[in-house]
Amino acid sequence: MSDNSIQRALVPDNHNADVLQRKPLEGAKRFRRSRSAPRSEADQKPEENGSSPPAKELLSVIRPSFRLAGLLLFLYLLAGVVVFYLVMDQLSGKRTNRVLDALYFCIVTMTSVGYGDLVPNSDTAKLLACVFVFTGMAIIALFVSKSADYLVEKQEVLFFKALHMNMKCSEAKMLRQIETNKTKYKFYTAALLLMTTIVVGTVFLWKVEKLSLVDSFYCVCATITTLGYGDKSFSSKLGRTFAVFWIITSTIILALFFMYLAEIYTERRQKMLAKWVLTRRITNMDLEAADLDNDRKVGAAEFVVYKLKELGKISQEDISCFLEEFEKLDVDQSGTLSTYDLTQAQSGQ
Repeated sequence: MSDNSIQRALVPDNHNADVLQRKPLEGAKRFRRSRSAPRSEADQKPEENGSSPPAKELLSVIRPSFRLAGLLLFLYLLAGVVVFYLVMDQLSGKRTNRVLDALYFCIVTMTSVGYGDLVPNSDTAKLLACVFVFTGMAIIALFVSKSADYLVEKQEVLFFKALHMNMKCSEAKMLRQIETNKTKYKFYTAALLLMTTIVVGTVFLWKVEKLSLVDSFYCVCATITTLGYGDKSFSSKLGRTFAVFWIITSTIILALFFMYLAEIYTERRQKMLAKWVLTRRITNMDLEAADLDNDRKVGAAEFVVYKLKELGKISQEDISCFLEEFEKLDVDQSGTLSTYDLTQAQSGQ
């Protein structure tokens, strides 16, 4: 194989029409270069028959937007306030304001903090608490997943500028640096936000709730980790108003912190694997495994696919599915795809 064979196999040239219409030579490889093409006018028009929704719409159905997650959280809290306001007489513990206590109990329930300063003491209240704890945990999990990027990525640029305050760099270079170290900056930002919420919560409990400094820090740690021992909690009206916002924020940030920590570990493992794959020597067994069409030769595309398999970027099942789709689209069985093949395949459907 020549030195520029990979470039010929993977880099597009300027003869688009000729490549699509030209028949391959006999014995030619079944692997051709892949290019990203602009959408045609037909693709840009909305589907009239409703056969298949666009990918973006499909993903929006599978993965609800941040606004939808926020709306669900709002509706959950609104329903919780109304329900627990009505059954407040069936909750035992220290009370401040009926509406505030209902919202506070709902927050403590959904985040699974469970201080125990307000507890249901009737069968009806206990059953309602059971319903709201499961529903709330599902909603908070959805909200965490949606608020993760929104909450942290808003701070990425500021954090990057703070780290490189004395360095002059263009906006394009800054964006490239952020993209390269995306997980690392997210982790640093989440760690900074976590430290901020811990300090704010500790100072608030120390100054407002009149707890000792150690007890304040102890209560903060028990809260954000959702341990909720219950011996120390927010008992004043101002304290519970603060807790309504602080508990949700702090528990979300802690979840993000550990999530990004796991991502950094996984990313390092992947980089080590990639370095090993790209630097190790190729053996005859590797060539046999990379020969997908069993012609005792390995082309550039076959070699790239084999390396992607080693990196775990693609599996044999994925390759089989792609080849099966290729066979269906290759109507004339020429070993290449052309506009004629696509037209015939789509008309046959």
